[in-house]
Amino acid sequence: MTGGSVLADRTRNLLQPLRHLVLDVDGTLAIDENLFPSTKRFLEILSGLGMTFTIITNNSSRSRREHCARLDRMGIEISKEQILVSTQATLRYLKESHPEVKRLFVLGTPGLQEEFIAAGYEMCESRAEDEPDAVIVGFDMSLTYERLCRAAYWIKNGKKYFATHPDYVCPTDQPTVLIDCGSIISCLKAATGREPDAILGKPSPQMLEVIRKKHGLKKPQIAMVGDRLYTDMAMARADGVTSILVLCGETTRKQADSAQPSPDIVVADPGELGSMLVLAKHAGNSSDENSRS
Repeated sequence: MTGGSVLADRTRNLLQPLRHLVLDVDGTLAIDENLFPSTKRFLEILSGLGMTFTIITNNSSRSRREHCARLDRMGIEISKEQILVSTQATLRYLKESHPEVKRLFVLGTPGLQEEFIAAGYEMCESRAEDEPDAVIVGFDMSLTYERLCRAAYWIKNGKKYFATHPDYVCPTDQPTVLIDCGSIISCLKAATGREPDAILGKPSPQMLEVIRKKHGLKKPQIAMVGDRLYTDMAMARADGVTSILVLCGETTRKQADSAQPSPDIVVADPGELGSMLVLAKHAGNSSDENSRS
């Protein structure tokens, strides 16, 4: 659909049951510090339809507190409880699968380290005598050569090794390339020969499972909305929920058309999705009224 007034039956049937949207941020709702033009109206439409949402992001360079502050600066008021970051998926995994881990060498920003400290973990310094139980690699915008080498040293020496997410770059409209966690993982693999023991965040379905359980949702009632095929859409597919790809971020129309398997729904931006939801919900209401008459 590109602005018409009629939805295909399959699209309408996917949209009508939705009660909750899981929304990516960078490349989906915003770029850098700017919302896309249709984002605020889209969120207003969700509210008007009685739909709720969770912000989900792989961007582990910020704590949830910092993500809230960023969204507030852009005009979206949101609580920490409405945000799920790959950091939280990593923390959940460590608590459940590696309760013996207490001391961490975290290759990440102060915001990322803040989350681990708040969860009760001890941070190790970049010294050979300050030995960690495990290495955590995130989106480190404060990366230094010394700390990169120390992380490689511990990984090379067999320490448990986990990464918050696999994204290679972070979207930006600035004249630069923002090297993300996946690229740092590639660097460390070249130096040590090791992949992380686990990579959390999208596309792992763990975060969607958390959201569904928290809100008491069945799979047809929730959809993942994002701009990346290999994280957002892959996670939706892994969890068996509706996948909605927006083309205002990383993925081009050509890439979307050739994707196998293809996303359930492809839209230009949040505004088009909002219009489609209105049509689908109104069509559902009309059907309900007709069945009662």
